[in-house]
Amino acid sequence: MSKVKASMHGAVSIVNAIATGKGATLGISLGIEAIVETQPGKGIIFENKESNLSSRLIRNVVETSVPKAELEKNKITIFVKSEIPSGYGLKSSSAISSVISLACAKIFRPKAGDLDILRDGVHASIKSKVSITGAFDDACACYFGGFMVTDNSNMKIIKSEKAPEDLTAIIFIPKSRRRGNVKKLNILSGVFSQAWDLANKSDYWNAMILNGLATSAILGSEPNILTDLLDSGALGASVSGNGPSIAAVVKNDKVQSIKRVFSSQEGSIIVSQVNNKKAEVYEM
Repeated sequence: MSKVKASMHGAVSIVNAIATGKGATLGISLGIEAIVETQPGKGIIFENKESNLSSRLIRNVVETSVPKAELEKNKITIFVKSEIPSGYGLKSSSAISSVISLACAKIFRPKAGDLDILRDGVHASIKSKVSITGAFDDACACYFGGFMVTDNSNMKIIKSEKAPEDLTAIIFIPKSRRRGNVKKLNILSGVFSQAWDLANKSDYWNAMILNGLATSAILGSEPNILTDLLDSGALGASVSGNGPSIAAVVKNDKVQSIKRVFSSQEGSIIVSQVNNKKAEVYEM
């Protein structure tokens, strides 16, 4: 019998990967933790009151990351606690799949490396259809923190850098959960490709702005709000993921002026420091 606790954080988009298979992300400090407990027996039990966390995803992650022989003789109980709102482009499903993959690896495959753990979570995300590309970029930012530039199609980290500590992400969560048609992002694949090239040169803010203008044009967000945010001191601003949330990254002294821009809209605001801390896991 063993009991393990794993924790990591959320992220916001710098460049959406759907159009090109290449993405870039930035870790933020909204947290998630999973406790995984094993006993002799069989079955996967998901002990959560918040049923909006996809139990299908969680089951798939466990089945992907735990060897078959172990699944036959262990009853695995999982509890997840998350500060990341789900369904708004803030990487909650990547954080869930990665945190459970990490906890399961600690118990059943202690020699697994970081990338093995992340790939299991990504495969489970594709299998559960919670992500089109498997969101390797999102999983990396949740797991490692900081800036991550990735090639999702080949599950490769192209670049990773710590983010300056004096930055905060201000995230606006609109009241309406309406999302545009993400398949249409391909129309602007050339633009997303350019945004990714900027991120790959560490020009993260211009990458994020270009990404924001392109995604909002297709997913039906209001592009004006992005220019208002930049005008009020945001370094970068974009629709996060496939929306509908909008994230602005600012130096700490500009937080209030950004909150004012968002306050004219209907919805809620989350303020979260950037995160550079890597995921952690330990036996309880």
